[in-house]
Amino acid sequence: VTITTRLLVSHLSGIRHYEKDITKVKEEKEKANRALKLTKSHQDKEQKEKESKGIEKTDCVKQKKEHDSETKSRNSKPGRNDKEFEQEEYYLKEKFESVIESLKIFKNDPLFFKPGSQFLYSTYGFTLLSAVVERASGQKFTDYMLKMFRDLDMLSTVLDDNEAMIYNRARCYIYNKKGRLVNAPYVDNSYKWAGGGFLSSVGDLLKFGNALLYSYQAGQFKNSNGKLLPGYLKPGTVAMMWTPVPKTEVSWDRDGKYAMAWAVVEKNQQYGCCRQQRHYASHTGGAVGASSVLLILPEELDPETLGTRPVAPPRGVIVTIICNMQSVSLNSTALKIAREFDKEKRAQ
Repeated sequence: VTITTRLLVSHLSGIRHYEKDITKVKEEKEKANRALKLTKSHQDKEQKEKESKGIEKTDCVKQKKEHDSETKSRNSKPGRNDKEFEQEEYYLKEKFESVIESLKIFKNDPLFFKPGSQFLYSTYGFTLLSAVVERASGQKFTDYMLKMFRDLDMLSTVLDDNEAMIYNRARCYIYNKKGRLVNAPYVDNSYKWAGGGFLSSVGDLLKFGNALLYSYQAGQFKNSNGKLLPGYLKPGTVAMMWTPVPKTEVSWDRDGKYAMAWAVVEKNQQYGCCRQQRHYASHTGGAVGASSVLLILPEELDPETLGTRPVAPPRGVIVTIICNMQSVSLNSTALKIAREFDKEKRAQ
């Protein structure tokens, strides 16, 4: 088979995640698909009932039920095993000197499916991707990334190295089986730098989001007197990264599809005065003792307006949350915050 970098970055490679048993992975996927179908069929039934009666649900109680149902469905995480953090490989304590060396964890394991045929979120797929970056750049992956973080002015983003003295490093927590708050166990993340081996701050993640949003929108603005600097990436590159890839799915957002290292929701509205879907890109993070999210909601730019008023990118709302607690669902919270700020901007 052939595995390309595009397949790796969109989790279509067939390389396993932490679960080694393909039967268990299939069972979880089937269970999630059944739950998703039941939810969709129930929603379709409600929609048909409303249309046949020719009335709208304006009752406050009914609206609350619909809101609670939507919130519950967003937080149910289809496709993700709730017992994911029971996988032993989350708690590896071995220190790897290079990303090439860490490939030994999975390099002899069989692929779960033919590359390109199915979606399976894989941290190890990104470990292989980091090895590709290392060989292509001719330097250690960690050195390459730290230089990039410096270019982006992300000076608080560093390797999650247990031995290093890191200013303001947070203590991480988990709930034990009795539901009590305890310190997260010791782990060494050198086996997965690319898939979960960096420490950062909300300020640095906001800089990262702004740099991407600026790059995405820079091509839509008139460069008056050469004052508009180019983005860190080309506009077309970010647009490609934020274009949904066929055969993908997203565990943390029912409306989303996976693109290139990002989950993306496309702009969509089927009926007038009804639910409107805004275009945004997001990604959550889950590690032993920590959870995070970065969500980018670009402003919907009007080409006619752009020529009449002096505006400059980035235009939109960026929300990031970092929580030193394991298994916290943050995407729906980030989206609600982004929508509130977006609503305020529209009202001005």
